[in-house]
Formats: sequence, structure tokens, C-alpha cells
Amino acid sequence: MKTSHGNPLDGCTTLSPGFIDNGGIMSDLLQTLDWRSSPLGPPHAWSAGLQATMSLMLPAKAQIVLFWGPQYVALYNEAYVPTIGAKHPHALGRPAIEHWSELWDDLEPLLRGVRETGQTFSATDRPFYIERSGFGETAWFDVSYSAVRESDGSVGGVLCIVTETTRRVQFQRRQAFLLELGEALRGLDDAEAIRDHATRRLQQELDASCVCFDEDPARFSVPASLQVPVLRAGELQAMLSVEFARPRVLCEDECLLVEECARQTWDAMSHARAQRDLQAAFAEMKALNESLEERVGAILAEREAAIVELHEARKMEMVGQLSGGIAHDFNNMLTPIIASLELIQRRPDDLQRTARLTQGALQAAERARNLVGRLLSFARRQTLTPQTVALASLVAEMHELIAHSLGPTIQFEVEVDEYLPTVVVDPHQLELALLNLVVNARDAMEQGGRLRISAGPGEPPEGVRGQQLWLKVSDSGCGMSADVLRRCAEPFFSTKGVGRGTGLGLSMVQGLAGQSGGGMEVRSWPGRGTEVTLWLPVGSVEQEGQDEFGDAVPMARHLNRVLLVDDEEMVRNATALQLRDLGYKVTEADGPAQARRLIEAGLELDILVTDQIMADETGSRFAHDLRQWRADLPVLIITGYANLPPQALLEFEVLRKPFRRLELARSMARLLGSS
Repeated sequence: MKTSHGNPLDGCTTLSPGFIDNGGIMSDLLQTLDWRSSPLGPPHAWSAGLQATMSLMLPAKAQIVLFWGPQYVALYNEAYVPTIGAKHPHALGRPAIEHWSELWDDLEPLLRGVRETGQTFSATDRPFYIERSGFGETAWFDVSYSAVRESDGSVGGVLCIVTETTRRVQFQRRQAFLLELGEALRGLDDAEAIRDHATRRLQQELDASCVCFDEDPARFSVPASLQVPVLRAGELQAMLSVEFARPRVLCEDECLLVEECARQTWDAMSHARAQRDLQAAFAEMKALNESLEERVGAILAEREAAIVELHEARKMEMVGQLSGGIAHDFNNMLTPIIASLELIQRRPDDLQRTARLTQGALQAAERARNLVGRLLSFARRQTLTPQTVALASLVAEMHELIAHSLGPTIQFEVEVDEYLPTVVVDPHQLELALLNLVVNARDAMEQGGRLRISAGPGEPPEGVRGQQLWLKVSDSGCGMSADVLRRCAEPFFSTKGVGRGTGLGLSMVQGLAGQSGGGMEVRSWPGRGTEVTLWLPVGSVEQEGQDEFGDAVPMARHLNRVLLVDDEEMVRNATALQLRDLGYKVTEADGPAQARRLIEAGLELDILVTDQIMADETGSRFAHDLRQWRADLPVLIITGYANLPPQALLEFEVLRKPFRRLELARSMARLLGSS
């Protein structure tokens, strides 16, 4: 341990070394910490290598902890504080074994390996057992541990950059468990067998001592560690009870798992009973005499009612699987938005703080927009922005990304003629679809192999109309059996292990191809490989420039007159403010009826901006009517949900909600620049 006598910088530091000035609250803590008990000694006496590393680490927004010296003394930045919870601030400046004792047998070999070899250690979704909130828990992280060298070349410490992925891993594990459970329950036709299988699997998953699913009201009041009621039409139907041998704190994800399991078990039992009743009714109907028309009619009515109940149970089963995960993700995204806006409202004059909070809220909103896009893609209701796309250029731009995704053990080949005609498709969605197919192919070639992307003209399969090009992804992987091939495009069907896939990939790719006016074919041979072919319509218009404005926000060149039509007042007001901020003169209408009255009264306009889904009339129909009056009128349709075919979208410029100011400005500039 370093000690000093008579030096005013020892002990509680009152003079700030420059290298710790930019770390926010951590700078204050480092300056006031009593360093006499720390093996590092006071900051002014630290080595040049340690001081340089701290000057880079403290202001960083990434979560970083530095373990220095042979005792692995812990130093970290402000972003890392939430990762260790109650360990802060006691762990600062102390040997790691003192405050990471519960996981030291796991962590110390990793740190020692980096320190002794100088080689970086990295891992994705690495589990660690940690005590940071008063109880032990397993948390998952993406980690990268790198050696930090002193000026003489020796390793002084280990720099650890971490990103916690616990919520995502727990969500994926929960969804995989529920999907596997649902698949197993669908193969059972007896309600009691369904109950026994579900409770046994849940007991194994939670390591519980006992799990019971009771429909007897007399047993609903039996004490248990956790009880989840099953309600239907406001009435208590059943109770799922979980008992643990020792006291245990359940995390939010485990509670959601139990709730979803209770709902899924009840739905499956209702399904089995409805199926049993249906079969009994059918057997009774066959036994009836043909002359008993009244009885036959009654039995048919019972059969129809049983079918309705069967379909309702299936629907509730699927909704139950999706709703918990979707609500969980959206709440995670809404939390920083609401918190940032409330903080801005409290101190609006702090411009630097307001800018930082606004940026965080916009990032959360962008994540929410991306999630909505993925959900709409799964439902085949995403608003596509089709353009004429050169397949050779698109594949060439993705070449490096695809090669990195495949890794060194897979040979990558491209056979796409640059003189092929263009196709009409949303380029961003096609890139996602192609990357999805590449990742599927990679997972099928765990021992290496060959992947080829090719394209060309051909005769499309039955049901796909018009002139088409095919885009083919072929691999030499393990292939699929006939049963797997038949179900490969079903939503949520996956042959990958737990946490490695959701079963939505091929369904989304098929949805994109179908909504773009094409189709998808899959062929596979066990032990030889798989071939996925996308059919895409040949383009008939010139390709638009991808970004003729660069990074600049194009303002209105003149005082262009805009008629804005939207029946949602809050959305209309926000859009009008953005347009006026861009320099446009805006007249607002709360629907097509008011817009027509304004035009009949003599309103002059240069461009129409309209919402698509409105109470009395769609925006596209209203725009078609105005085009009868003025054929060259520029039209921008704004929509958050639409089912327009690509042919209809080509008539108008379409802007997807939610949109940024830059996207709105570019759409307006393109329309007015070409009119």
C-alpha cells in the first residue's frame, strides 16, 4: 500500500488533477475520496498510463470499469454506476474482491487471463451472478475486457466495457419457453394432461418446489409464494400457485412468465374441452335418425358454438403470447421519453441539459418506431416505400456486412448481373429481408460451407403476376426435412435453440415479397442445403435519387401554400408547426369535408398534405378527387398504418408516421421541386 506523510494531497484530495475534471459526479467523488486506504494512493501520484486512461474513461457515455494493478482496484465512470447498484460508491478505489466477492471465482480468471496474456476477452450475453440490490440475481452482459499498458509496455490494468442485456435475454428466454410450451400443449387433447404438463414444465423452469393449477374455488385461498388468478369475463376461473422451498425474490420477468403460462394453460385446456365437446356432438349427430330434423338442427347449432369457442381459445392463446412482450418493450421505450420531457419541463432554461434529454427522448422514440415497423412487417401491414432498385448495387453495398455476418468459415459468392432490369421494392425492407436469409443460412452451416446470392429473369410461380426477377439465396447447410419445410414460413415456428430465434424471420420476408407484388419459394434437401427465392416485380419508372439534399434540411423556397388535412387535432397541430417552421404557409382542415368547403370558398394551394386513415374518407380517395380538379397537384400522404398496394403508392409521395423534421422537409422539397 502506498502511504505518504506530510503531503497535503494525500487523504482527502482537495486539489483536482486535470485528468479527473470531466467525469461529472464521479469527478467530485474522486476528488473527495480518502485515498489513504486505497492501494493506488492519491490521484496525483498515479502513473501516466493510469491517468491517461482515466481521462478518456470518465467522460465516456459507455459503461466502463477499470481494474488496476495486481489487486484489481476498481475505478469506473458515471455510466457504469447503475450496473453495480448498491456496490457504489463503496467499491470505488477498492480491490475488486472486496465488493465482487459473490462472482469473484467467475470474474477473477477472466481478468487474470487478460492481465497475463495481454489478449482481449469478449463475449455476448455473458451471464454473471451478482448481488447489487439486496439479493442475488443472474444478469447478462455484452463484455469486452482489454489490457491497458504502462509506458514500459507492462500491463497495468484491465479496461472493461460492458452493456447489460438482461432484459433482452430474459424476454427471449421467456418467449422461447412459452412458444415451446404452446407447441407441446397443442399436441395434447386432454385438459388434465395439459394441466400436468404445464405445471411440471413451469416447476422445472423456475426451480420451484411445487406448482398447482386449480379450478376448485375451495383451493383458491391456499397460501403460496406466488398466486396468479385467471379471469374470464370478469369472473375468477382458475388459480396458478407457485411454492418455493426457500424464500426467494421474483424478478419482473419471472412474474410475467408465470402470468403468461397461466393464461396459456387455461386457453389450451379450454381448447381441449371444446374439441372434446365438438367430437361428442359430431358423434351424437351421426347417430341421429335422418327424420329427426329438429334434433339435427340443434346439434348443428351446438357444433357451430363449439367451433367459435375453439377459434376464440386459439386467438386468445396467440394474443397472450405477444401482448406481454410487446407491452414490456413499449413501456421500456416510453419511460425515458416521459422522464426526459418531465425533466425538461422542470428546468427549461438549462439549454445544454435540455438538448441532452431531448436527444435521449428522440432515440427512445426511434426505437419505438422501429419496433412498430417490425410488428407491421410481421402482420404484412407495414407502409412500404417502393422504389426502383438495382439488385447488383444493393447486394454490392451489403457485401461487407454480409461477409462479416457469415464469418471466415463460410465461402461467399455473388452472381448478380449489373445489367439486369431494376425491381420495384422498398430497398430498406429488402436489405433487412436479405440479411435475415443470410443469418438463417449461416446458422444452418455451423461447420462452415458455401453461400451464394444470385439473381436473374424467369417465369414466376403460379399466383405471381407480371414481369418478375428472382433473387436467390442458396446455402450448403444441413437443409430441412419435409415436415420442417412445410412449416418454415409459419409465424413463431423455429428449429433454433432457446434464445437464438423468434420464428418470425421467414414470415416477414414472405410478407415483404407478397406486399411488393411478388412471392417467395423455399426448396431444401436434408444434408445438402436450402434455396430461398424471392420474386420481385420489374421496375417501370426511373429510379429516384436516394438523397439529393445531403445532410441539410431543405426549407421552403417560396411561401408555398399548404392545405393540411387530418382529423386528429394533436397530430395536425404538431405537423402544422413543423411545416411553418420550414417556411410554408399552412391552412388546416379537420377532415376532407372542411377541406372541400375551403377550396370551394376560393382557397388557393400549391400542395396537399393529408392523413390516410380518417373517419369519413381516406386521404388517398380525397387526393384522387382533387386530382380530377387539378391533375398536377402535388400530394403527400402521411400514414402510420396502411394497406395500399405498391401500384397505388407510386401515384403519391408517402411519409410514414412517426416522422422526423428532416424526412418531412425532404418529402415536401421533392414534391414541389418536381411539380
